[in-house]
Amino acid sequence: MQIDSRRDFLRVMAQIAVSSPLILAAAARGESASPVVPEHFMLSANGWVPNNPHLPVLLYRQALSLSGDVTQQSEQALTHNGWPPQWVAGVFNFHHYHSTAHEVLGFVGGEARLILGGPGGKTVTVHAGDVALLPAGTGHCNSGSSDDFLVIGAYPPDQHWDICRSAPTAAMRQRIDTLPYPHQDPVSGQPQPLMSLWQQA
Repeated sequence: MQIDSRRDFLRVMAQIAVSSPLILAAAARGESASPVVPEHFMLSANGWVPNNPHLPVLLYRQALSLSGDVTQQSEQALTHNGWPPQWVAGVFNFHHYHSTAHEVLGFVGGEARLILGGPGGKTVTVHAGDVALLPAGTGHCNSGSSDDFLVIGAYPPDQHWDICRSAPTAAMRQRIDTLPYPHQDPVSGQPQPLMSLWQQA
């Protein structure tokens, strides 16, 4: 892309600010932006919680800018990156999963311990600035959080979350296995790293 004027430069920087909060987070810390490399791990079926047999959980650390209006900026970035938000709240303190949607959780305040994968599953601590991408079927539960814990819930277009607290039917398993997802990473706004890590089996 050729930049011939200050106006072009400002336009490009505005696009980066919306589409890549990771770059803003790094810049705010005085660091150069590095490629998005989320933690990722598979979760096998656990009792009544199916988890996802094909897609890993992705956990991006300090991916959102925490300056200015964090919630509004993060909502705009997720929308621009193909994952429009549907709510701003917390995470339920009981084990559940979604059979009708993949879910992005953008943590914009406080911190929490989440249990992923159902009862006895993997415990992760998340902080403001982190982002989690939970494929459909992934069990999750808030096992303790600070008073200022705040989360943005975002989903692929035309997908709406349900709350499942029992074993899935055959039809639900089929849906979990075949739900489409955007070909844009919710943090980078680019195909990668999502398309490398979420290869359907």
